Amino acid sequence: MRSGGASAEVIDLSSDDDEEPVPVPSTSSVAVAIAIFPSSPRDIKPYELADVKPPLLYPPQPPGCRALVPVKNEDPVPVPLAFEASEPPRVLPPPRLCRQFWKSGEYVVARRNPDADAPGGRNRLRINPKFLHSNATSHKWAFGAIAELLDNAIDEVNNGATFVRVNKFTNPRDGNPSLLIQDDGGGMDPEALRCCMSFGFSEKQSDAFIGQYGNGFKTSTMRLGADVIVFTQSKFFWAPTRSIGLLSYTFLMETGCDDVLVPTVDYQYDLATASYTQLLRHNQKLFSSNLAILSKWSPFASEAELLKQFDDMGEHGTKIIVYNLWFNDDGDMELDFNSDTKDILITGGEKKVKSNKPEKIAMQNYVANRLRYSLRAYASILYLRVPDNFRIILRGRDVEPHNVVNDLMYRECVLYKPQIAGLTELSIITTIGFVKGAPDTDVQGFNVYHKNRLITPFWKVASNSYGKGRGVVGILEAGFIKPTHDKQDFEKSVLYQRLENRLKEMTYEYWGLHCHRLGYDNKALPKASRAQYRAKQIDAGSSPASASHQLLAADIPTSSRTQSNIGLKRNFNALGAITEIKKHQTKHRDVIQRKRFSEHKTLTLENDRLRDECLQYEESAKQLTVKEQKLRHQIAEERKKYEKLLEELKSLDVKLEIQ
Repeated sequence: MRSGGASAEVIDLSSDDDEEPVPVPSTSSVAVAIAIFPSSPRDIKPYELADVKPPLLYPPQPPGCRALVPVKNEDPVPVPLAFEASEPPRVLPPPRLCRQFWKSGEYVVARRNPDADAPGGRNRLRINPKFLHSNATSHKWAFGAIAELLDNAIDEVNNGATFVRVNKFTNPRDGNPSLLIQDDGGGMDPEALRCCMSFGFSEKQSDAFIGQYGNGFKTSTMRLGADVIVFTQSKFFWAPTRSIGLLSYTFLMETGCDDVLVPTVDYQYDLATASYTQLLRHNQKLFSSNLAILSKWSPFASEAELLKQFDDMGEHGTKIIVYNLWFNDDGDMELDFNSDTKDILITGGEKKVKSNKPEKIAMQNYVANRLRYSLRAYASILYLRVPDNFRIILRGRDVEPHNVVNDLMYRECVLYKPQIAGLTELSIITTIGFVKGAPDTDVQGFNVYHKNRLITPFWKVASNSYGKGRGVVGILEAGFIKPTHDKQDFEKSVLYQRLENRLKEMTYEYWGLHCHRLGYDNKALPKASRAQYRAKQIDAGSSPASASHQLLAADIPTSSRTQSNIGLKRNFNALGAITEIKKHQTKHRDVIQRKRFSEHKTLTLENDRLRDECLQYEESAKQLTVKEQKLRHQIAEERKKYEKLLEELKSLDVKLEIQ
């Protein structure tokens, strides 16, 4: 990427990716570069910090040729250039970056690069640094941004990853807390890191990967903090490589850049010296320019400090450090590292009500209420199935997966077949039940997953007016609808609306069949049965106080004598009593019929599913039979060839003996 010179191209996202012939820079721009290069960050011009490539000092290398230079511990020294008098550099105003995320979108370009529109330049997409902020606003929730980075680590299981570590990192420059996310996956080679820092590049096209848009890294890191530095080590090629990249909103804003600059440096393992040496994609000046920006704007002030970050990374992996974390509207850091040393919390998100009642404490501590402010709770249900031998380590302690299915009582499995035009018919199994502790545990909704990743936690599809649907929780994996880019919701398509309607029906159907098990008054049952269930609840020592407004106390017998008296009174009462008994019997029959119909429907669906499986197995058996016949035919043909060759060999042996 270039930003200086008489006819420089538009700045690219990766600061050293351009491998074209470089135009000779103008003497005025060179003079300005000399004047401000070693000065403070506010004196650095956006188009002068980029990689000016003077061809007289550094002859261009053939494409693909990369020089290796031993690592130097001292700071790079700018190469002296011819100086010519020019106007003094304009001093930029003080930093304008607001530390509150939702107020930090104001961006002012200090000086536009005059060479961006130079004649002869290519028409290329330019990206204003303000786009980094506006792009990150797709994440309304900080934990949703962290989940994006966890997804990238989970995807690295295909490259041998065994863990992802999330922890607090103290910025050595100012002592402020930062967020560290590290995995031991395959890492990224220099080209892959540049694609990661750019927009829309993604090789994750198969169903084995969660990510697919090539935008998650940028949106998530810029949502969490103003700056991010990436260390990655790869062994994909014959020689291991190390790369360091910086995406800094602070740097871009304080220098007034009119395009996104991403300084990146690479190193390659040299077998001769058994050490890592600088990998020059173009020339030494370009490398030194990028290294100077990294040393000035990252948490690490020298090349030695930068390379020290690879010491705990093993042979391959990636380390991401997000620093200058955002503040909330109250001026407090959005991520809370201090309240719980084994967790990361959302500041101000925990709103517990002091109570001595066990049911209240249990409800407040349940995962559905804690996931909004506790990263450990959210990460425990983030994946439906955590890959074998993979660990999510949060602040030094493993995150234990929490399977919500184990929290359900009276579980049922409901088969749902979405109607998708032009595609094979899918079968989605939803596990539904009452959450343990219901109705005191006031939780309801469906955990809907996509490609093993939680998209909507405890999605309330039904209104629980009058307690209807309270405590009903379900789990399903919906791979037939697409999630939004932030993976916190689904696209509002026709399939989504059908799923929402079906889950609402499912909730009410389950509630109508089983609410009496929790002590609710199921009006579909006869009064005698309702009283019987109520008595069982009392005998079991349950606490139905929270649902007392739904119960009919007049229907609850206090003793066997009272029950017998009620029976006699109703038997020998007037015609109204007999009519009431007949009504109860009719309602009871209706309930039994509806229950049988529901059971018949469930069995029919299960029967259809098993029939489909049988047909698949039969088809597989036919294919295997055909394959077996082909193989037997091939064996017979090969045996004939063998016998023919054997006869030829015998004839040759006979001829040799005769000779």
